[in-house]
Amino acid sequence: MIGRLNHVAIVVPDLEAAATLYRNTLGAVVSEPVPVPEQGVTTIFVELPNSKIELLHPLGDHSPVAAFLERNPRGGTHHICYEVRDIRAAIEHLRAEGVEVIGDGKPSIGAHGLPVVFLHPRDFCGTLIELEEVASQ
Repeated sequence: MIGRLNHVAIVVPDLEAAATLYRNTLGAVVSEPVPVPEQGVTTIFVELPNSKIELLHPLGDHSPVAAFLERNPRGGTHHICYEVRDIRAAIEHLRAEGVEVIGDGKPSIGAHGLPVVFLHPRDFCGTLIELEEVASQ
């Protein structure tokens, strides 16, 4: 069902400092910041040859990552995103397996402009999982 690793998301307390670190220290290609109000975050993507790192920063006080940053003031790994071809079929399969799809269980539009859902960490060894529908894997 799951395809390739799309990205690993890291919540950071200072988005520009994190982007500079990846750009200047590691020599990575780093995108411009993009606000994603639907998800309550601002994102920057760090391009890697085989995947991406998503740097996340809260967009407002009610952002879902604001509480994460309060508990982890230096930031940290937030979630892992896997690609799927058919997100609705994936949701149906996962629910049949007893997995909790977070929220209303319906896909929302993620940072790449594609449908995404999140799966509860208790069902995946303590790791928050994002599934993103992509045309090909």
